[in-house]
Amino acid sequence: MSGDRFWERPVETLNREQWEALCDGCGKCCLHKLEDDATGDVYHTNVACRLLDLKTGLCSDYKHRRAYVPDCLRLTPKLARELPWLPDTCAYRLRADGEPLPEWHYLISGDRATVHAVGQSVIGKAVSETVAGPLEEHIVPADHFDGEDLFDA
Repeated sequence: MSGDRFWERPVETLNREQWEALCDGCGKCCLHKLEDDATGDVYHTNVACRLLDLKTGLCSDYKHRRAYVPDCLRLTPKLARELPWLPDTCAYRLRADGEPLPEWHYLISGDRATVHAVGQSVIGKAVSETVAGPLEEHIVPADHFDGEDLFDA
């Protein structure tokens, strides 16, 4: 990857490697959501996709994830602007909207662990879908993962 501050450029100018590098490893997008068919309301849960490594906040098989989780999305700038359930802290959403990355983002702080240290990740706050049980029992507020010590999984 080039040494420039690529993340400050418009997302349409980024190559795939640069776009993928925007991910801060928070894991929030890998949490299950429930949608009310009648109202369209989206409910967030603390239940993580089975591929999310709950120690690192990263997908355990990112390259092949769609083979195991067919409805896993490949985020694009267009989707990042349109998906209402992406967290406000999502680097993809922020940059797609022309906003700067937060100070805790690893591209700014220089440390991938900062996202966890400031409580902006699901580490220690989520459970795997393999042990969670019914998703309805795990509904949390949308901003539940935005800060330290909000939830003990």
